[in-house]
Amino acid sequence: MPLLTVFTPAYNRAYILHRCYESMKRQTCKDFVWLVVDDGSTDNTRDLVRGWQSTNNGFVIRYVYQENQGMHGAHNLAYENIDTEINTCIDSDDYMPDDAVEKIIGFWQSCDRDETIAGFLALDAYENGKIIGTRFPENIKSATSYDYYYKFGVKGDKKFILRSALTGRNPYPLFEGEKYVNLATKYSLLDIDFKLLNMNEVVCIVNYLPDGSTLNMFKQYINNPKGFAYSRRLCMSLPYAGFGFRFRQAVHYISSCIILKDKRWLGTSPCKVLTLTAAPAGFLLWLFIMMKNRNKQ
Repeated sequence: MPLLTVFTPAYNRAYILHRCYESMKRQTCKDFVWLVVDDGSTDNTRDLVRGWQSTNNGFVIRYVYQENQGMHGAHNLAYENIDTEINTCIDSDDYMPDDAVEKIIGFWQSCDRDETIAGFLALDAYENGKIIGTRFPENIKSATSYDYYYKFGVKGDKKFILRSALTGRNPYPLFEGEKYVNLATKYSLLDIDFKLLNMNEVVCIVNYLPDGSTLNMFKQYINNPKGFAYSRRLCMSLPYAGFGFRFRQAVHYISSCIILKDKRWLGTSPCKVLTLTAAPAGFLLWLFIMMKNRNKQ
């Protein structure tokens, strides 16, 4: 049984998925499963992956399909089909350095951990080799993802490598007509009971494409207000979160409720006084989101 599953959600990414596949073939350690989660593609993704499966690559390739549910729905399906000890996600427009799997497995096998450790974080980089954001502080061996970002000042996207027994918990909710829920909500829930180690090594090369979620966030706000409101309500109720963090969540919650035309916004908030205080700023944020989205059209 391999130790690691690398899963890749894909929606009409046949034109670029080969780069991720080629990076899997180049791995110096083949002790992993590559799980391609086809989230309702209408291109030739299925045929492409089936062809790769028929080739002797030195590692296992698995393929699962579902009707399009968005990135978070694809993550749900991935977690349902993972049976290795740990897993990580490499997006369809990204790829791994040749020694990434070797570094991931080597770190996990050698690190000092107990049942309070949910996994570890590693670094993402651009194609020019520049680290995205900052490295982890050398004197911090473990912390929650919240503390890494809001207490120790870590910045930028990081790669989560997590115990599969934990990622199957708390599936992302699906909202009719919407395709986006912030993936960080799962990590926020894990922070309640678990910590993460860190490895200052690059395991993913990131390529932000024009059709990706990252560069279309304002459109995501408009198209997925239920998902955003859910995420903000959850984050407002986190027991470890500071006031500033919860206030920002309340501001975003208000903007999503305005998009939804949800008149119950105060009654459904877990922090009613905080939400009421954040209402003016939330209204201004809504105006800003609408303006930015209009400018992109």
